[in-house]
Amino acid sequence: MSTPTGRSTLRDRTRDEVFELICGSQNVTRSALVELTGLPSSTIGHAVSRLLAEGRITETAPPAKGPGSGSGRPGAILSPVASATRIGAIDFGHRHFRVALGDDRGNVLDEATVPLNVDGSPTRGLDGAARRLRELCDRHGVGELARVVAGVPGPVEESTGRVCTNTILSNWAGMNPARELERRLGVPAVAGNDASLGAFGELHQGSGYGHRDFLYIKASHGIGAGLVVNGQLYQGGTGFAGEIGHIAIAGRPELCRCGNRGCLEAVVSVPSVKEQLSHTHPHLDAETVDLALLDDPISARLLNETGRTLGAVLAGLCDLINPTVLIIGGELGSSGRSLIDGVRASVNRFAQPSTSSAVQVVPAALGRRAELVGAVQLAGALARA
Repeated sequence: MSTPTGRSTLRDRTRDEVFELICGSQNVTRSALVELTGLPSSTIGHAVSRLLAEGRITETAPPAKGPGSGSGRPGAILSPVASATRIGAIDFGHRHFRVALGDDRGNVLDEATVPLNVDGSPTRGLDGAARRLRELCDRHGVGELARVVAGVPGPVEESTGRVCTNTILSNWAGMNPARELERRLGVPAVAGNDASLGAFGELHQGSGYGHRDFLYIKASHGIGAGLVVNGQLYQGGTGFAGEIGHIAIAGRPELCRCGNRGCLEAVVSVPSVKEQLSHTHPHLDAETVDLALLDDPISARLLNETGRTLGAVLAGLCDLINPTVLIIGGELGSSGRSLIDGVRASVNRFAQPSTSSAVQVVPAALGRRAELVGAVQLAGALARA
């Protein structure tokens, strides 16, 4: 005969298992939990009721269904409640950095963007990011952070945490950004490639949600990729997977900062596009213009051709990896439909039909914030571990 203690232990275990499922899912409902666990709806209902009473989860109404979306009342969404733990996140771009304060559930509580030539002065970038992050903490009365995660636009060796390049971020070569941030902030820190963090952000809160295999492309002042394979971020044997910016495009004469000609990032990047704009739109300040605001046939053609060039390279990667979605992020990914349509056209043309028919091409749902959101997500996960 079961004892009351035994029944309590079993119910506690079920409650905790349900809580972990809620924490690891998005937009999960009671009916979804029944399907995931195979448990009776009454058992799930009891576990959810206990979690609600304990204040560990919340239950909110789902978004309104649009016309023609079908009948039936959608279930309420179950979400974990964040603790008082706070984390920090930093996204170093080539010409800016972003910082964010978040909670241990990966929610961004506050953020700031600072223009700065990060490539030229890593010390100024690290000092500035640490200072702005402390300012966000002071603004919200946060005395201590549990973890900081930073993304840098270059290859970071997984085993040592060092930036390993003599071309991309050459002034950062040999530097360990995580250790530098720990010294400035007194907080455990992790640093990784920014495109990988962008993929992580899109996996959890963006266009990659629900996809087990996809490519995220950060197309900005440089070109990098983040790979998600079988639902997990894939970083390769030493952490350098996704360094696609220096794939050579045959016949292209553009000189790259690596010393070669015709590298993808020399042909397809924000500086390259803006250089062309300076010829076609001499009245514009190409340095400061927002590509997303351009709305004329010449700009559309230029961006579409840029997308086609990028897509021709991505088509080969699609044949290799067989993703279900290509997510285009960065400033070029936010520039509008012309570039996305160009990528789609080249994938259709150059990838195998069985591959191209299976892949969607979409802009990053998180826009230029994908890397920052990914850093917040990872920092939150590390803080909970």
